[in-house]
Amino acid sequence: MAKYLISFPSAAMVVPDGEWEAVGRDAHAVIREAKAAGVYVFGGGINEDVAPVMVAADGTVTHETYPQTRAFNGGFCVLELPSRHAALAWAAKIAQACRCAQELREFQYDPES
Repeated sequence: MAKYLISFPSAAMVVPDGEWEAVGRDAHAVIREAKAAGVYVFGGGINEDVAPVMVAADGTVTHETYPQTRAFNGGFCVLELPSRHAALAWAAKIAQACRCAQELREFQYDPES
């Protein structure tokens, strides 16, 4: 089985006032469903209040990011699924719950993970 990253940037979630509670309830319901199905690996939202840092091989920490990831925010989950078709179906469930399109990426196979 392959692992899939299903994610969205914060700006994609354009939720009308008064609907945030329903979005949270619906998103949590999909995650509970994934857990019950045994396909959930990990997920969450990026804490945008904590600045990212770069950590070098020697342990040096700098307050910067890779240029292409400056806008990395939003939420994500990793699911382990038997096929891309199954991943597309789960991404659609999450898109419906979050009220925004989801990006789907497949992790390369690694026997150690």
